[in-house]
Amino acid sequence: METLFMSCLVGGILYALVSIIFGDLIGQALDGALDFLSLDGHSWLSPTALVGGITTFGGAGILLGRYTAFSSTAIVMMALFIALTAAVAVFFLYIKPMEQSENSIAFSLNDLSGKLGEVLVPISAKGYGEVMVKVGAGFTNQIAASFEGVEITSGSKVVVVEVRDSTLYVSEVNLS
Repeated sequence: METLFMSCLVGGILYALVSIIFGDLIGQALDGALDFLSLDGHSWLSPTALVGGITTFGGAGILLGRYTAFSSTAIVMMALFIALTAAVAVFFLYIKPMEQSENSIAFSLNDLSGKLGEVLVPISAKGYGEVMVKVGAGFTNQIAASFEGVEITSGSKVVVVEVRDSTLYVSEVNLS
């Protein structure tokens, strides 16, 4: 039984060391040949949680076997419980918060409807200009036209009414 626990512990430690030290180098050298192992579909199947649980199983089994008088079955059951608890804790305390903290600068033009912006290049009554709209943590400059067909001067605050043919149709807003 100790061989199983030691294999899990050593295997988990080796996996962690290899993935931390050589992970990017191996991935680039094999040119993505091992991408099928990534398990991107389900975040609860994260290698961090799975290998952490296996490593914990090995360590807990060794400690319980050496320092308690429980039977082999009881040791395996307790080690499984400890490993499962550790994997769930890693998932909810580390992996899940990190997934939710990732920011993306990608956006769709249709996402800009209803957003406030500022006119950078004046928009003529029947022509086009340029507006700056806040998107996420940054700003984007986009081609704009007047929704009502009136002239809008540079520096005016506007709201995006709709998006058609990659053009923002805006109306002037008086926020004071």
